[in-house]
Amino acid sequence: MKKIFFLTLAGMASLQLSAQNIDKIITREYTDHLIKTLSSDEMQGRATFTPGIDKAATFIESEFKKIGLQPLTGEKTFRQTFNKYQVANQSTSVKIDGQEIALENIMVTGVTTESVTLDKSNTTIVKLDPEKPFVAQFRTMLNTNKNQIVLVDNKFADLFNRYKDHFSKPTTVDEKDVNATNSAVQVFILGKDAATDFSATFKSKVTQMPLFNVAGMIPGKSKSKELVVFSGHYDHLGVMKSVEGDSIANGADDDASGTTAMIALAKYYKAQKNNERTLIFVAFTAEEIGGFGARYFSEKLNPDDVVAMFNIEMIGKDSKFGKNTAFITGYDKSDFGKILQKNLAGTEFTFHPDPYIKENLFYRSDNATLAALGVPAHTISTDQIDVDKFYHTVKDEYSTLDVENILSTIKAIAKSATSIVNGTDTPTRIPKLK
Repeated sequence: MKKIFFLTLAGMASLQLSAQNIDKIITREYTDHLIKTLSSDEMQGRATFTPGIDKAATFIESEFKKIGLQPLTGEKTFRQTFNKYQVANQSTSVKIDGQEIALENIMVTGVTTESVTLDKSNTTIVKLDPEKPFVAQFRTMLNTNKNQIVLVDNKFADLFNRYKDHFSKPTTVDEKDVNATNSAVQVFILGKDAATDFSATFKSKVTQMPLFNVAGMIPGKSKSKELVVFSGHYDHLGVMKSVEGDSIANGADDDASGTTAMIALAKYYKAQKNNERTLIFVAFTAEEIGGFGARYFSEKLNPDDVVAMFNIEMIGKDSKFGKNTAFITGYDKSDFGKILQKNLAGTEFTFHPDPYIKENLFYRSDNATLAALGVPAHTISTDQIDVDKFYHTVKDEYSTLDVENILSTIKAIAKSATSIVNGTDTPTRIPKLK
């Protein structure tokens, strides 16, 4: 009985020591420093291909260096650099029945070549039904894979202009998509009820552009070939239309909060020095424009070597389950969540299944590529996405965040991941997408 008593005391002392360690390593001051810097106006909203995202990458690199991480195997620096192609429109001309259409009434999707000409030989004319929802019809048009002139009723002017703002921006594509012979072009024309004849020409500039994830690692000990990934995306939307004098979309919650968590976890596990598996910490680029960073990262790994992925996205506010809670996307697809919750037994924090199934969040974030390859890759979040009025707006700033929620979530992830990090638990694999 005495032996059991002393073992119990030793166990309790160990738990208390661990709690003290984490509170000293992941502090409010440290978390504030990370998230305030990443979401500051100086970063200009961290849009891909801008000086702002380069500043953010430099800051993350400096934090990795302070922590003592190593570059990924095969890399000389913390930047994992790769190239994509940016397609920017240079000129557009559309004539309907001999009349030149004003540029403000034209929205074009699908152009990935330097020069495109449409006429009756390669394009059809269709019309959106003004009595049916715009968005559903618009998505159908995008998925037809045919060249089309699409006539849009003035009734849809507001939605037309909202989508036009998005599609007028340069498009980022893979090399294989540049000059692709099977790319379809849709030309949406606002305010035209009918058309019998038409012609359209588009000229674009295609530029090779560099992108870079920021990634570092802590080599494992007895199971160094097995990888555990902690991630968050550090890009955001950049500069938007001004609202009350503010035009910078700071992206404090989306996803400076997740990137902050990833860096803080790197600091914590580096201090623990007890990871049997190799830990990778990565800030992904270009999530907002197609997930290019996560896709490239995934291509550089053997997915069979990846034991688990903790992707962290938007943890800046209470979840719908209340304080000290978060949800895990794809909870039912592996026992990842059950392992995390088991490791939190006796604490006040709980993980829950994703309550927003209709939003398809599991395949909308940076965990998706590895998950599709069978990796137990899940996203942890607290965002109430159905009512989040700051999402993708210039109001997503540090002042809207609950930093205590961020702290509690980071610490819960740190504690709950322990048995995966030290090699005693291995989550079940996710069925591969065919």
